[in-house]
Amino acid sequence: MGQCVTKCKNPSSTLGSKNGDREASGKAHGKRSTVHRDEHSTVGGGKSVGDILVNGTNKMEAALECGQPPASSGDAKKEPVSGTAESSLHRTEELFRRYKDEREDAILEEGMERFCNDLCVDPTEFKVLVLAWKFQAATMCKFSRTEFFEGCKAISADSIDGICARFPTLLSEARQEDRFKDLYRFTFQFGLDSEEGQRSLHREIAIALWKLVFTQNKPPILDQWLYFLNENPSGIKGISRDTWNMFLNFTQVIGPDLSNYSEDEAWPSLFDTFVEWEMERRKKEEETKWVVASQTDNLCTEHPT
Repeated sequence: MGQCVTKCKNPSSTLGSKNGDREASGKAHGKRSTVHRDEHSTVGGGKSVGDILVNGTNKMEAALECGQPPASSGDAKKEPVSGTAESSLHRTEELFRRYKDEREDAILEEGMERFCNDLCVDPTEFKVLVLAWKFQAATMCKFSRTEFFEGCKAISADSIDGICARFPTLLSEARQEDRFKDLYRFTFQFGLDSEEGQRSLHREIAIALWKLVFTQNKPPILDQWLYFLNENPSGIKGISRDTWNMFLNFTQVIGPDLSNYSEDEAWPSLFDTFVEWEMERRKKEEETKWVVASQTDNLCTEHPT
Protein backbone atom coordinates (compact mmCIF):
# COMPACT_ATOMS: atom_id res chain seq x y z
CA MET A 1 0.00 0.00 0.00
CA GLY A 2 1.91 2.92 -1.29
CA GLN A 3 5.35 2.66 0.11
CA CYS A 4 3.66 0.39 2.57
CA VAL A 5 3.73 -3.29 3.10
CA THR A 6 3.12 -3.03 -0.53
CA LYS A 7 5.05 -2.96 -3.75
CA CYS A 8 6.90 0.31 -4.11
CA LYS A 9 8.09 2.12 -7.15
CA ASN A 10 11.35 2.82 -5.34
CA PRO A 11 13.25 -0.49 -5.08
CA SER A 12 15.27 0.82 -2.13
CA SER A 13 12.18 1.56 -0.05
CA THR A 14 11.11 -0.17 3.14
CA LEU A 15 10.51 -3.48 1.45
CA GLY A 16 13.35 -3.26 -1.02
CA SER A 17 13.23 -4.47 -4.60
CA LYS A 18 10.80 -7.15 -5.66
CA ASN A 19 12.94 -8.43 -8.50
CA GLY A 20 14.41 -11.20 -6.40
CA ASP A 21 16.07 -14.26 -7.82
CA ARG A 22 14.27 -17.53 -7.50
CA GLU A 23 15.02 -19.67 -4.50
CA ALA A 24 14.10 -23.20 -3.65
CA SER A 25 14.68 -24.74 -0.28
CA GLY A 26 17.28 -27.43 -0.18
CA LYS A 27 18.09 -29.92 2.51
CA ALA A 28 21.52 -31.26 3.29
CA HIS A 29 22.22 -34.67 4.76
CA GLY A 30 20.06 -36.41 2.16
CA LYS A 31 16.82 -34.72 3.24
CA ARG A 32 16.20 -32.27 0.39
CA SER A 33 19.49 -31.59 -1.42
CA THR A 34 23.12 -30.85 -0.68
CA VAL A 35 22.98 -27.18 -1.57
CA HIS A 36 20.63 -24.25 -1.06
CA ARG A 37 19.73 -24.34 -4.78
CA ASP A 38 18.19 -21.04 -5.78
CA GLU A 39 19.04 -19.62 -2.35
CA HIS A 40 22.40 -19.13 -3.87
CA SER A 41 21.60 -18.15 -7.38
CA THR A 42 -21.25 -11.69 -4.29
CA VAL A 43 -21.14 -8.94 -2.54
CA GLY A 44 -24.47 -8.40 -0.57
CA GLY A 45 -27.50 -10.55 -1.33
CA GLY A 46 -25.47 -13.50 -2.61
CA LYS A 47 -24.89 -11.98 -6.04
CA SER A 48 -21.52 -11.90 -7.69
CA VAL A 49 -19.74 -8.64 -8.32
CA GLY A 50 -20.31 -9.21 -12.04
CA ASP A 51 -24.10 -9.34 -11.44
CA ILE A 52 -24.10 -5.99 -9.69
CA LEU A 53 -21.32 -4.07 -11.40
CA VAL A 54 -21.06 -3.49 -15.12
CA ASN A 55 -18.15 -1.53 -16.59
CA GLY A 56 -17.46 0.00 -13.21
CA THR A 57 -21.07 1.25 -12.80
CA ASN A 58 -23.35 0.15 -10.02
CA LYS A 59 -26.63 -1.09 -11.52
CA MET A 60 -28.56 0.12 -8.54
CA GLU A 61 -27.11 3.59 -8.91
CA ALA A 62 -27.75 3.66 -12.66
CA ALA A 63 -31.35 2.60 -12.15
CA LEU A 64 -31.92 5.27 -9.55
CA GLU A 65 -30.47 7.91 -11.82
CA CYS A 66 -32.89 6.87 -14.56
CA GLY A 67 -35.79 6.93 -12.13
CA GLN A 68 -36.39 3.22 -12.64
CA PRO A 69 -36.19 0.31 -10.22
CA PRO A 70 -33.03 -1.81 -10.53
CA ALA A 71 -33.33 -4.68 -12.99
CA SER A 72 -33.01 -8.11 -11.49
CA SER A 73 -30.62 -10.73 -12.81
CA GLY A 74 -30.64 -14.47 -12.68
CA ASP A 75 -33.54 -16.38 -11.17
CA ALA A 76 -36.52 -14.07 -10.68
CA LYS A 77 -37.49 -16.10 -7.64
CA LYS A 78 -34.38 -15.05 -5.72
CA GLU A 79 -34.93 -12.90 -2.68
CA PRO A 80 -34.31 -9.20 -3.47
CA VAL A 81 -31.41 -7.41 -1.87
CA SER A 82 -32.56 -5.74 1.32
CA GLY A 83 -32.65 -2.00 1.63
CA THR A 84 -29.87 -2.12 4.21
CA ALA A 85 -27.67 -4.22 1.92
CA GLU A 86 -28.38 -1.88 -1.01
CA SER A 87 -27.43 1.11 1.09
CA SER A 88 -24.20 -0.55 2.24
CA LEU A 89 -23.36 -1.53 -1.32
CA HIS A 90 -23.91 2.04 -2.46
CA ARG A 91 -21.61 3.39 0.28
CA THR A 92 -18.94 0.84 -0.62
CA GLU A 93 -19.18 1.92 -4.26
CA GLU A 94 -18.72 5.56 -3.28
CA LEU A 95 -15.75 4.66 -1.10
CA PHE A 96 -14.14 2.65 -3.88
CA ARG A 97 -14.62 5.44 -6.43
CA ARG A 98 -12.92 7.87 -4.07
CA TYR A 99 -9.62 6.03 -4.41
CA LYS A 100 -9.81 4.11 -7.69
CA ASP A 101 -7.46 4.84 -10.54
CA GLU A 102 -8.71 7.05 -13.38
CA ARG A 103 -7.86 4.50 -16.06
CA GLU A 104 -8.07 1.15 -14.27
CA ASP A 105 -11.01 -0.14 -12.26
CA ALA A 106 -8.85 -0.75 -9.21
CA ILE A 107 -7.18 1.12 -6.36
CA LEU A 108 -3.51 1.47 -7.22
CA GLU A 109 -0.49 2.95 -5.50
CA GLU A 110 -1.54 6.59 -5.41
CA GLY A 111 -5.07 5.75 -4.33
CA MET A 112 -3.75 3.34 -1.74
CA GLU A 113 -1.63 6.07 -0.17
CA ARG A 114 -4.67 8.34 0.10
CA PHE A 115 -6.70 5.45 1.50
CA CYS A 116 -4.08 4.86 4.22
CA ASN A 117 -3.91 8.57 4.99
CA ASP A 118 -7.68 8.74 5.45
CA LEU A 119 -7.50 5.68 7.71
CA CYS A 120 -4.82 7.50 9.74
CA VAL A 121 -2.40 4.59 9.37
CA ASP A 122 1.14 4.53 8.13
CA PRO A 123 1.41 2.43 4.95
CA THR A 124 4.10 0.33 6.66
CA GLU A 125 1.93 -0.54 9.67
CA PHE A 126 0.88 -4.05 10.58
CA LYS A 127 -2.75 -2.88 10.35
CA VAL A 128 -2.36 -2.42 6.61
CA LEU A 129 -1.05 -5.96 6.19
CA VAL A 130 -3.99 -7.29 8.22
CA LEU A 131 -6.44 -5.31 6.09
CA ALA A 132 -4.86 -6.66 2.89
CA TRP A 133 -5.21 -10.15 4.37
CA LYS A 134 -8.91 -9.66 5.10
CA PHE A 135 -9.38 -8.25 1.60
CA GLN A 136 -7.39 -11.20 0.20
CA ALA A 137 -5.35 -8.84 -1.96
CA ALA A 138 -3.47 -10.71 -4.65
CA THR A 139 -0.61 -8.26 -4.83
CA MET A 140 0.94 -5.32 -3.03
CA CYS A 141 -0.24 -1.81 -3.68
CA LYS A 142 -3.50 -2.80 -5.36
CA PHE A 143 -7.10 -3.58 -4.48
CA SER A 144 -9.20 -4.82 -7.37
CA ARG A 145 -12.91 -3.98 -7.35
CA THR A 146 -13.78 -7.52 -6.29
CA GLU A 147 -11.18 -7.55 -3.51
CA PHE A 148 -12.38 -4.22 -2.15
CA PHE A 149 -16.09 -5.07 -2.20
CA GLU A 150 -15.64 -8.58 -0.81
CA GLY A 151 -13.16 -7.27 1.77
CA CYS A 152 -15.53 -4.59 3.03
CA LYS A 153 -18.26 -7.20 3.21
CA ALA A 154 -15.98 -9.59 5.13
CA ILE A 155 -15.20 -7.02 7.82
CA SER A 156 -18.73 -5.54 7.83
CA ALA A 157 -17.57 -2.01 7.04
CA ASP A 158 -18.45 0.39 4.23
CA SER A 159 -16.83 3.64 5.32
CA ILE A 160 -13.51 4.99 6.58
CA ASP A 161 -14.89 5.27 10.11
CA GLY A 162 -16.29 1.77 9.87
CA ILE A 163 -12.96 0.28 8.81
CA CYS A 164 -11.11 2.15 11.57
CA ALA A 165 -13.59 0.85 14.12
CA ARG A 166 -12.88 -2.70 12.98
CA PHE A 167 -9.10 -2.54 13.48
CA PRO A 168 -9.08 -3.66 17.15
CA THR A 169 -11.13 -6.74 16.28
CA LEU A 170 -8.94 -7.54 13.28
CA LEU A 171 -5.75 -7.23 15.34
CA SER A 172 -7.25 -9.48 18.00
CA GLU A 173 -8.15 -12.04 15.36
CA ALA A 174 -4.57 -11.99 14.07
CA ARG A 175 -3.35 -13.03 17.54
CA GLN A 176 -5.22 -16.32 17.37
CA GLU A 177 -2.84 -19.14 16.51
CA ASP A 178 -4.78 -20.61 13.60
CA ARG A 179 -5.64 -17.19 12.15
CA PHE A 180 -2.08 -15.97 12.50
CA LYS A 181 -0.87 -19.03 10.59
CA ASP A 182 -3.23 -18.10 7.77
CA LEU A 183 -2.03 -14.47 7.86
CA TYR A 184 1.59 -15.63 7.92
CA ARG A 185 1.17 -17.81 4.83
CA PHE A 186 -0.81 -15.09 3.06
CA THR A 187 2.08 -12.66 3.63
CA PHE A 188 4.47 -14.71 1.50
CA GLN A 189 2.10 -14.76 -1.47
CA PHE A 190 1.30 -11.08 -0.95
CA GLY A 191 4.98 -10.20 -1.24
CA LEU A 192 5.48 -11.90 -4.60
CA ASP A 193 5.38 -10.02 -7.87
CA SER A 194 2.58 -11.93 -9.57
CA GLU A 195 3.02 -10.05 -12.83
CA GLU A 196 6.53 -11.45 -13.15
CA GLY A 197 5.52 -14.93 -12.05
CA GLN A 198 7.86 -14.71 -9.09
CA ARG A 199 8.03 -17.83 -6.92
CA SER A 200 10.48 -16.73 -4.23
CA LEU A 201 10.82 -13.57 -2.19
CA HIS A 202 13.82 -11.36 -2.63
CA ARG A 203 15.90 -11.63 0.54
CA GLU A 204 15.44 -7.96 1.49
CA ILE A 205 11.67 -8.10 1.04
CA ALA A 206 11.48 -11.32 3.05
CA ILE A 207 13.37 -9.63 5.91
CA ALA A 208 10.99 -6.65 5.87
CA LEU A 209 7.91 -8.88 5.76
CA TRP A 210 9.19 -11.07 8.60
CA LYS A 211 9.61 -7.98 10.75
CA LEU A 212 6.13 -6.82 9.82
CA VAL A 213 4.16 -10.05 10.19
CA PHE A 214 5.65 -10.73 13.64
CA THR A 215 4.70 -7.26 14.94
CA GLN A 216 2.32 -8.60 17.60
CA ASN A 217 4.07 -11.84 18.54
CA LYS A 218 7.80 -11.57 17.98
CA PRO A 219 9.63 -14.88 18.51
CA PRO A 220 12.86 -14.73 20.57
CA ILE A 221 15.00 -16.03 17.69
CA LEU A 222 13.74 -13.51 15.10
CA ASP A 223 16.47 -10.89 15.58
CA GLN A 224 19.24 -13.48 15.22
CA TRP A 225 17.60 -14.97 12.14
CA LEU A 226 17.26 -11.57 10.45
CA TYR A 227 20.82 -10.65 11.42
CA PHE A 228 21.97 -13.88 9.77
CA LEU A 229 20.05 -13.03 6.60
CA ASN A 230 21.44 -9.49 6.57
CA GLU A 231 25.01 -10.74 6.97
CA ASN A 232 24.17 -13.39 4.38
CA PRO A 233 27.15 -15.73 4.84
CA SER A 234 25.51 -18.26 2.51
CA GLY A 235 25.08 -15.75 -0.30
CA ILE A 236 21.37 -16.45 -0.67
CA LYS A 237 19.29 -14.22 -2.92
CA GLY A 238 15.76 -15.46 -2.33
CA ILE A 239 13.51 -17.17 0.18
CA SER A 240 11.30 -20.03 -0.99
CA ARG A 241 7.77 -20.68 0.14
CA ASP A 242 8.92 -23.83 1.94
CA THR A 243 11.59 -21.95 3.90
CA TRP A 244 9.10 -19.18 4.74
CA ASN A 245 6.46 -21.63 5.98
CA MET A 246 8.92 -23.79 7.91
CA PHE A 247 10.36 -20.80 9.77
CA LEU A 248 7.08 -20.41 11.63
CA ASN A 249 7.36 -24.04 12.75
CA PHE A 250 10.99 -23.40 13.68
CA THR A 251 10.04 -20.52 16.00
CA GLN A 252 7.40 -22.69 17.68
CA VAL A 253 9.47 -25.82 18.42
CA ILE A 254 13.11 -24.68 18.65
CA GLY A 255 14.18 -22.91 21.82
CA PRO A 256 16.06 -19.60 21.73
CA ASP A 257 19.28 -21.35 22.79
CA LEU A 258 18.92 -23.66 19.74
CA SER A 259 19.97 -26.62 21.87
CA ASN A 260 17.09 -28.83 20.70
CA TYR A 261 17.78 -28.27 17.00
CA SER A 262 18.77 -31.40 15.08
CA GLU A 263 20.16 -31.48 11.57
CA ASP A 264 18.71 -34.95 11.21
CA GLU A 265 15.18 -33.58 11.20
CA ALA A 266 13.49 -32.41 8.00
CA TRP A 267 14.44 -28.74 8.18
CA PRO A 268 15.49 -26.72 5.12
CA SER A 269 19.27 -26.76 4.78
CA LEU A 270 19.34 -22.98 5.25
CA PHE A 271 18.30 -23.60 8.86
CA ASP A 272 21.28 -25.92 9.33
CA THR A 273 23.55 -23.13 8.12
CA PHE A 274 21.86 -20.58 10.36
CA VAL A 275 22.15 -22.68 13.52
CA GLU A 276 25.83 -23.47 12.84
CA TRP A 277 26.58 -19.81 12.11
CA GLU A 278 24.65 -18.54 15.14
CA MET A 279 26.27 -21.00 17.56
CA GLU A 280 29.71 -19.99 16.30
CA ARG A 281 28.81 -16.31 16.63
CA ARG A 282 27.70 -16.83 20.23
CA LYS A 283 30.88 -18.74 21.03
CA LYS A 284 33.04 -15.89 19.72
CA GLU A 285 30.94 -13.40 21.64
CA GLU A 286 31.48 -15.31 24.89
CA GLU A 287 35.21 -15.56 24.23
CA THR A 288 35.40 -11.82 23.69
CA LYS A 289 33.54 -11.16 26.92
CA TRP A 290 35.94 -13.49 28.78
CA VAL A 291 39.00 -11.72 27.39
CA VAL A 292 37.62 -8.30 28.32
CA ALA A 293 36.75 -9.51 31.82
CA SER A 294 40.25 -10.97 32.28
CA GLN A 295 41.91 -7.75 31.20
CA THR A 296 39.71 -5.78 33.60
CA ASP A 297 40.65 -8.10 36.47
CA ASN A 298 44.36 -7.70 35.68
CA LEU A 299 44.08 -3.93 35.69
CA CYS A 300 42.35 -4.02 39.06
CA THR A 301 45.15 -6.24 40.45
CA GLU A 302 47.93 -4.03 39.13
CA HIS A 303 46.30 -0.81 40.32
CA PRO A 304 44.48 -1.54 43.57
CA THR A 305 42.50 1.33 45.02
